[in-house]
Amino acid sequence: MRSTLIEIFQSRRWEQFIVAVIIVNAVTLGLETSASVMAAVGPLLLAVDRIILGIFVVEIALRLYAYGPRFFREPWNIFDFLVVAIALVPATGPLQVLRSLRILRVLRLVSIVPSLRRVIGGLIAALPGMSSIIVLLALMFYVSAVMATKLFGATFPDWFGSLGASAYTLFQVMTLESWSMGIVRPVMEVHPYAWAFFVPFILMHTYAVLNLFIGVVVSAMQEEAQTVAHDEREALHGDNAALIAEMRLLRQEIAEMKAARAGAGL
Repeated sequence: MRSTLIEIFQSRRWEQFIVAVIIVNAVTLGLETSASVMAAVGPLLLAVDRIILGIFVVEIALRLYAYGPRFFREPWNIFDFLVVAIALVPATGPLQVLRSLRILRVLRLVSIVPSLRRVIGGLIAALPGMSSIIVLLALMFYVSAVMATKLFGATFPDWFGSLGASAYTLFQVMTLESWSMGIVRPVMEVHPYAWAFFVPFILMHTYAVLNLFIGVVVSAMQEEAQTVAHDEREALHGDNAALIAEMRLLRQEIAEMKAARAGAGL
């Protein structure tokens, strides 16, 4: 029974079924945010949501039965279990905020679709390399915030009056959101040479350091893809080796049978 369930859970059709259920659940949860839709078909949407939750609960229960303790050795299984468990928490009283977390069920697509799992695996593999870049970015950001507070705090206290205000303003500049007309040009009207601070800041933070993040993530994803491809090649090589061994054994048996018949004919 357990082996049959495992074969079902690992089949392509089951994966497609769960993906379809998750997509339907995502649509229904999105429709629940519309007051007009809820007024028209609210009970139907809630009923569909309960049916889908029931499907997820039954699936998790069957997977727990099929895999046993091995279920919790796979991080993606733990992720699925937590997502479904959160949905089962009663959304009343102080726990009513958890009702909004039902949308987390949509994230089960990440654990179901292999390509998405590889992307997340690449991001996780990139974390060690990103830590050094984060420290470098934080250090440069702190130095820039202190300098901006010293340079522009007296004339623009709302933007640079404190270290926290400067850090938030520089974060807006780093994201390039209204950085020129909204911040830099007004500052340059009072401090004409302010561009000498902001232009190097943008070049270093936005175009140099942040691009390092992209480089690390892309490199990690390439390594993840190469690892998966290597594992698939090894598995294929093992299957081919087993097939070749069986063919050799079969040829040997055929040769022995021919030799036995020839001996009997003599």
